[in-house]
Amino acid sequence: MKIKEFIGSTVLDKNAYEVGKIDNVDFDPASGQIEKIFLTLQKNIFSRDELEIDFEDIATIGAYVILNKEIPKDVEEEPVETTTVEIEDE
Repeated sequence: MKIKEFIGSTVLDKNAYEVGKIDNVDFDPASGQIEKIFLTLQKNIFSRDELEIDFEDIATIGAYVILNKEIPKDVEEEPVETTTVEIEDE
């Protein structure tokens, strides 16, 4: 598999829950071995989180990248601050 095919792959945790998609890869230039993968977790259209996973935590690479550990889901999302602005008609 080429790196450009690997980027964008869907990542599942050991319970087969979708964690995110691979956004970037960190590798050792001397050996060419992947050391870490970086996942993008889409929270909503304007907000994204990134998660760093060690290569040792990957169980399988295929149609999906499957981790050998569980990634806890946030049950409660952070409240979003909103501001109301009133516009006066002239």
